Amino acid sequence: MNYRDPATIDRVLAHDTWAIVGLTDNPHRTAYRIGRFLLDRGKRIIPVNPRAEAVHGSPGYASLADIPGPVDVVDIFRRSEQAGVHVDEAVTIGARAVWLQLGVIDEAAAERAAAAGLDVVMDTCPAIEWH
Repeated sequence: MNYRDPATIDRVLAHDTWAIVGLTDNPHRTAYRIGRFLLDRGKRIIPVNPRAEAVHGSPGYASLADIPGPVDVVDIFRRSEQAGVHVDEAVTIGARAVWLQLGVIDEAAAERAAAAGLDVVMDTCPAIEWH
């Protein structure tokens, strides 16, 4: 399956609320820069990290299940072998899409999300795909 389909990418980029798994207040991490990138383009970001740190002025949550309210996109900045659990959580919370970041590849998890009706983007970055 093609998880870098341009129409799917455009549809996912149009969503407003992005939960970013692995986003912390460390300015040296890619997730920090992409969180800022999304904010600067009018998106609402929700940091998800074990310490529930606030990032870029947005309150953080320890897990996707802790987020009070709907999430459009779950953007995953974790190692490939850790991504599947977050993809499954995205399905459980009713997210509309999952985005596995550049270098994050889990075909089985992507297939599970697609089978559950979520849009899936894998192995690329919103900053690369933004038009």
